[in-house]
Amino acid sequence: MKITLQTALCEQFEIRYPLFLAGMAGGPSTPELTAAVSEAGGLGTLGAAYMEPEAIRAAVRRIRELTAAPFGVNLFVFQPGDDNARIEEVQSELNKMRNHLGIPIASGNEVQTPNWFEKQFEVLLKEKVPVISTAFGVLPAPFMHAAKSSGLKVVSMVTTVREALLAQEIGCDAIVAQGSEAGGHRGTFVIDVHPMGANIGTMALVPQIVDSVTIPVIAAGGIMDGRGLAAALALGAQGVQMGTRFLTAIESGTNAAYRKALLASDEESTVLTKAFSGRPARGINNAFNQQWEASGVAPLAFPTQNTVTRDIRNAAGKQQQAEYLSLWAGQGTRMLTAENTAKQIVDEIINQAAALID
Repeated sequence: MKITLQTALCEQFEIRYPLFLAGMAGGPSTPELTAAVSEAGGLGTLGAAYMEPEAIRAAVRRIRELTAAPFGVNLFVFQPGDDNARIEEVQSELNKMRNHLGIPIASGNEVQTPNWFEKQFEVLLKEKVPVISTAFGVLPAPFMHAAKSSGLKVVSMVTTVREALLAQEIGCDAIVAQGSEAGGHRGTFVIDVHPMGANIGTMALVPQIVDSVTIPVIAAGGIMDGRGLAAALALGAQGVQMGTRFLTAIESGTNAAYRKALLASDEESTVLTKAFSGRPARGINNAFNQQWEASGVAPLAFPTQNTVTRDIRNAAGKQQQAEYLSLWAGQGTRMLTAENTAKQIVDEIINQAAALID
């Protein structure tokens, strides 16, 4: 098999290099970072899962002011509805953290998470966003039909061969094979089957998915440099998706305390936890997670747990207290660098991979 950086994925998505930026919702993702990766030759992706529809529209238009290159927008696909059955128990435990931060305690009243998905999706259609990517599941059939009818490309994150086959069957143009090393939320579709997400390593997952589907596979999880890109191509992937590598890019919206924690971490620093959101996610272990785990209280289901912890995370960000932030990161943080632009990061990755392939 001849390995080349100019894979079919590049032609399919009209990009120079087989490198996708992960859609990192909740702060790190910015229009500037998205546009910079696209301008550098990859596919920038805006993590828009928590954004109000009109904020997405404004961000998409800002990206287009910064680049004429293709880009994507990532959304979460999940069943709407809140889990308030144990709200008093959970809020009581979280109030201990609120007291530490000096913010108002919360009552045991029910919470309601806004369900913006349909309106978010509508914005992407109207703005003709070139690529729609999803996590936690594939687009439901009517949404997939609408996207494809509008000429948009659709990519879904998967963590097993079974999920990959489902994504192919419903019409995805490509799939991201997310290995267990990846930072942030696990893309597992059904977490009652895998309570902490399907956690198959990237090296094992990618070739098994490549052998099982006919659409392009994009490798993700622990890939931080050109060596990782070259290895992914050797495994049969047509490209890579990288998130953690760009968390410290100048254009990212990563909080200063978050950046500091990232640069001080290593391959042993991260854990899988449901404490922040109710869904399994990989991040740097800190006081929030440790206190939650010690309590023995089970988190509420996503998105309710995410909603009830938001005030704590927001306050921690303002106070620069990394111990109470959700420090999403993969297992390759020892390879992070500070104060690089997204273009410098892309160029370094591509040059290293090209040298190895040559």
